[in-house]
Amino acid sequence: MKNYPLPMHPFARKAATAALAAARQGKFPEFSQKLFASSNALSNDKIQEIAKGLGMNMETFNRDLSDPAIQSIISRDMKDGEKAEVPGTPTIFVNGKLVQLRSLEDIEQAIEAEAKKKK
Repeated sequence: MKNYPLPMHPFARKAATAALAAARQGKFPEFSQKLFASSNALSNDKIQEIAKGLGMNMETFNRDLSDPAIQSIISRDMKDGEKAEVPGTPTIFVNGKLVQLRSLEDIEQAIEAEAKKKK
């Protein structure tokens, strides 16, 4: 999973930062799920509400939101995405190959095809 916050979304980078801060407390999957469910209503208050709702240590979470190391990860992911010519989000690669179709079946087929090559 790489971060690729779209510039047109005013809270995309903040959401990516918050998700990585949540990951430090082992809450990445559930935090990300709640972010995506709230993507049209994201705000600083909503991000705080999600973190509190997941029982996160808020002092640590808020400190991590300002950690330059997290910003560095996001910047690196963005450069990787640009280099890979990521067209938008979500974009899925299987073993370095872009999966054009995004249905679960298409992704499973791509994974199975790559797994067969490894045998």
